[in-house]
Amino acid sequence: MTDGRSGPPARGALVLVGTPIGNLGDLSPRAVQVLRDAEVVYCEDTRHSRKLLTHAGITGASLRSLHEHNEDERIGEVLRAVADGRTVAVVSDAGMPGISDPGSRLVAAAAQAGLPVSVVPGPSAVLTALVSSGMPTDRFCFEGFLPRSGKDRRERVASVAREQRTTVLFEAPGRVGSTLRDLGEACGGERRVAVARELTKLHEEIWRGTLAEGEAWAEDRPLRGEVVLVLDGAEPSEEPAVGDEVLAGALAERLAAGERTRGAVDDVAAGFGVPRKRVYAVALALQAVPGAPTDVPDPAPEGMT
Repeated sequence: MTDGRSGPPARGALVLVGTPIGNLGDLSPRAVQVLRDAEVVYCEDTRHSRKLLTHAGITGASLRSLHEHNEDERIGEVLRAVADGRTVAVVSDAGMPGISDPGSRLVAAAAQAGLPVSVVPGPSAVLTALVSSGMPTDRFCFEGFLPRSGKDRRERVASVAREQRTTVLFEAPGRVGSTLRDLGEACGGERRVAVARELTKLHEEIWRGTLAEGEAWAEDRPLRGEVVLVLDGAEPSEEPAVGDEVLAGALAERLAAGERTRGAVDDVAAGFGVPRKRVYAVALALQAVPGAPTDVPDPAPEGMT
């Protein structure tokens, strides 16, 4: 006797679908076809995606949420559906899933399980801002969102300042001014930057200038919508322009936490890519300030470079 099946069950596929970053007319015909044919569509916000599908003339689609808070718990569910032969589409609210949006962990799990993964290319805020910025496009990197504050932010900003490739970053509209200021302190106010917002939408705007000019520009106007920053790379011979105040802030944080001067100096010098001798001098100056955290300083900066 047989169970009526001939051979192994058919296998489905996990399909990542790029969706518009603003203009709904950018949804490709292939994306529409895949979304229409998929047995289930996983999306960040079912209400948002339902509107997109309705615009594309797709009705009755099965939508399931997959966002940053539930991606891990959804992975097993998605993989079982694909293994059972179902076509599962994944979209984010805008752009490509997995780029500062949910999806990367799901794809990694599907690949590890040996399940088919394909992509329907689509709009990308990263590439749209990059090619419209006027910055070099032959070599670039994407940093996503910078940490909001503290040591992690200072060290990431310092790393960006040293980067010789064009750097693309995302930022919330209310934080653009402070980010341009922090980048200006680390890179120097003359470094070129482009600020792109509301890309492909009715009120699209791309501003170009220096970091110093950009900070003043952002302060004079309330920004709305999604914002992408494109920063020119550092010159090959340029020493990282990290200000002493940035180094002092990083040192003060470590000393206040109980770290001794030698270890704090080593960590800050390595984290910001500056000579240890310079960081040691900043530490001595910091310890001379009344009320500053202190310990017994290094006896001498011998052997420092």
